[in-house]
Amino acid sequence: MLSDWNEFDLPLTDPRHPFHVQHMEMALEQALIAAEENEVPVGAVIVSLKEGLIGAAHNQREQLHDPTAHAEMIAITQAAEALRSWRLEHCILYVTLEPCPMCAGAIVLARLPMVVYGAADAKAGACDSLYQITNDRRLNHRSQVVRGVLADRCSAILSDFFAMRRRRN
Repeated sequence: MLSDWNEFDLPLTDPRHPFHVQHMEMALEQALIAAEENEVPVGAVIVSLKEGLIGAAHNQREQLHDPTAHAEMIAITQAAEALRSWRLEHCILYVTLEPCPMCAGAIVLARLPMVVYGAADAKAGACDSLYQITNDRRLNHRSQVVRGVLADRCSAILSDFFAMRRRRN
């Protein structure tokens, strides 16, 4: 899987990299499932560079009555179970919305080397927008952040969801 990256001319830090676009598409599919379940439409997938796709989830806070049931948290749990390790050292997290402080903390604790997100979150973003938890030098691990992958589509699904919710109310 890692060797596949060498086939592209773009560096992995480029949000246009086909590997990133392919996996963000999968995260968007998860976000659509969330929207169908009347959950805030955020989707996440985790890809192991050795094993392939090992986690795929969407927000389930309403369904599970659990404030921690964010797409990232569920995908991290799935990935850890798949690898039988809490260390997700050779993995990439793809998420449609910039992770919040809770999820950014989990990313650091899981030792994820890279997080790729679509839409920025000006109200709760903890990778760039409000905080930089994933790159805080005071912590014992840092994750490389790639931002803006399919950002317009990731933003649109959220905007459409909330616009529809406002119309219903």
